[in-house]
Amino acid sequence: MSDRLDGWAAANRPSGRAWEISTAQTQSIPASATQGVPTRPAPYRTGQETSTPAPAPAPAPAPAPAPTIRRRAPKEPLSRRRRIVRLAIVAVSALLLASGSAYVWADTQLNREVDLGRSPDRPPAGKGTNYLIVGSDSRDGLSERARKNLRTGSAEGRRTDSMMVLHTGSGGTTMLSLPRDSWVTIPGFVRPETGRRYNPSRNKLNAAYSMGGADLLVAAIERNTGLRIDHYAEIGFSGFVDVVDAVGGVRMCVDRNIKDPKSGLDLQKGCHTLDGAKALAFVRQRKQEADGDLGRTRNQQKFLAALADKAATPGVLANPFAAFPTVRAGLDTLIVDKDMGLPDLMSLFDAVKGVTSGNGEQLNVPVSNPNLRTSKGSAVQWNVTQARRLFDQLRNDQPVTPAPPTP
Repeated sequence: MSDRLDGWAAANRPSGRAWEISTAQTQSIPASATQGVPTRPAPYRTGQETSTPAPAPAPAPAPAPAPTIRRRAPKEPLSRRRRIVRLAIVAVSALLLASGSAYVWADTQLNREVDLGRSPDRPPAGKGTNYLIVGSDSRDGLSERARKNLRTGSAEGRRTDSMMVLHTGSGGTTMLSLPRDSWVTIPGFVRPETGRRYNPSRNKLNAAYSMGGADLLVAAIERNTGLRIDHYAEIGFSGFVDVVDAVGGVRMCVDRNIKDPKSGLDLQKGCHTLDGAKALAFVRQRKQEADGDLGRTRNQQKFLAALADKAATPGVLANPFAAFPTVRAGLDTLIVDKDMGLPDLMSLFDAVKGVTSGNGEQLNVPVSNPNLRTSKGSAVQWNVTQARRLFDQLRNDQPVTPAPPTP
């Protein structure tokens, strides 16, 4: 048995050379390589194997490019001129916004209570546009103390203190005053508060307003002039005073001393800046005028033109904070027709201002007798021939021919 084992061992023992190679390779394995490797007999090597190189490691991915940070160049300080331009743009934008808001507000505040289409017998439409401007003695909005200070009296209701037809068109602008005591034919009408019907009658023009309001006044003017009134604008005492005060007063020059106990006006010869109260006294007084009611209408035209000129100055129009009180003051007692819009009101205003600057005529209706004796007291009689020619020129939008002065 032992012989067979010895024979087997001898037959399977490696040769000396193979043993040396195996021993040498085993000894050449570094110690670190065996750490963490499972214990396993080293393979038998003959020295003739071809070694397989380890696969090359995968190349590392290229690093992502760093993000590019763009830095703004430092701002250059604004020049003085650029700052001024920028401020101007901001200011103009604010003014336009304020003006637009004020415009919308003002248009909604118009008191459109006069219906010009109510009269059934109106003259045909002519050329150009006719505005009827009325100053009433309405005390609405005035306290008892204000009435006393302004010497307006205590009469209730509304009467006309002034009436003007303002015609605009290609033939020019004409401001025509109609004396309130003009002796005219009042059309037939029905009194609203009583329902009583009145036939046409002769009376003072002012009576039409007292009996039938703005509607009858318009009908009377259209009947006696043949002019179709396109728009109506009326302002009372309170609104007149407030507008004058809102624009800072109006400068007027008089060629003589005027002292009127009834209106309270006391002016020395020369130029004065009239506040609302003095302005109201100036346009109302007539006892100190040589021509009475005709002299008063000339004062009213003169003052209205000066007021329009003052209200249209850049200091008022370009500043909504200054213009707003003026507009609001006027709207408080302003009454217009149902078709009147703010653009129409501005056109009227521009036309009045144009007359002030010489682009138009300021006239009184031609008169033949300023002191006509009637059953209603002293009245103003028109010169029928000259008045008719003037009315025809306005209706046809022709340049007017001023009538010679009243003798």
